Amino acid sequence: MKKYLSLVLFAHTIFAMPFAFIGFFLALTTTNNTFSWTKLLFMVLCMVFARNSAMAFNRYLDRDFDAKNPRTKVRDIPAGRIPAKNALIFTITNCALFIFTTYFINTICFYLSPVALAVVLGYSFTKRFTPLCHLILGLGLGLAPIGAYLVVTGEFALLPIFFSLAVLCWVSGFDIIYALQDDEFDRNANLYSIPSALGRKNALLISSLLHVLCVIFVALPLFFGNSGLGWLYITGIIFFIGLLIYQHRLVKPDDLSKVTLAFGTTNGIASVVFATFFLLDVYFR
Repeated sequence: MKKYLSLVLFAHTIFAMPFAFIGFFLALTTTNNTFSWTKLLFMVLCMVFARNSAMAFNRYLDRDFDAKNPRTKVRDIPAGRIPAKNALIFTITNCALFIFTTYFINTICFYLSPVALAVVLGYSFTKRFTPLCHLILGLGLGLAPIGAYLVVTGEFALLPIFFSLAVLCWVSGFDIIYALQDDEFDRNANLYSIPSALGRKNALLISSLLHVLCVIFVALPLFFGNSGLGWLYITGIIFFIGLLIYQHRLVKPDDLSKVTLAFGTTNGIASVVFATFFLLDVYFR
């Protein structure tokens, strides 16, 4: 179990999971639906199964590239800790569990489950043909608020889309920062990324612009009366902005020594803090 948790970097679930909780409780506070522990459990399980399948498939598909890259050759498949066949079986199992779980939620979640899997699994192919791969990753994680909202309501709405667009821009921006570490390897291996295509300086500029868009999208729900969001939510936005700025101050084109801190720790804290203030706002409303 420890090996497979390492394979899928289970700790990184912290990036999207808080935004799934935002989508879930946004649905409860803006509609007439009532809280259900069962639906909350199903939502969490879907998040875990979807991410497990996406991450394991990415590791399976990239195993040959990972073996050649000095930074990634220690990963579980190239290091021989997990056979490639087992990683693929793990992927298929989690895909099946994801679809199976959505069947017990509602019709729309069940019908859209293959679409969601197509997005999160399809990301793994994109680095082979487009530097926009970061946006596809962002789209995959950005499905969390909309998906959680659908778990509760079974209907689409505008407010969760703002949060999904925020996640898309946020994740795309910090994935560009993460990809700075492999820009030279990607060019030599004929892989695509924004750092390898445009250089580190321009990549950081695009990352910053994406994070500006992210802030705009998290602020937009304040201008919709039915959101009911107030000063606690605004406080969360301020903390979120501060951590985004801090992240960009850590990484320079000629100094990537703090990329791990910027990518993992800072973004993990940002998502938890932001979601916490959202939930506090909802609780004290």
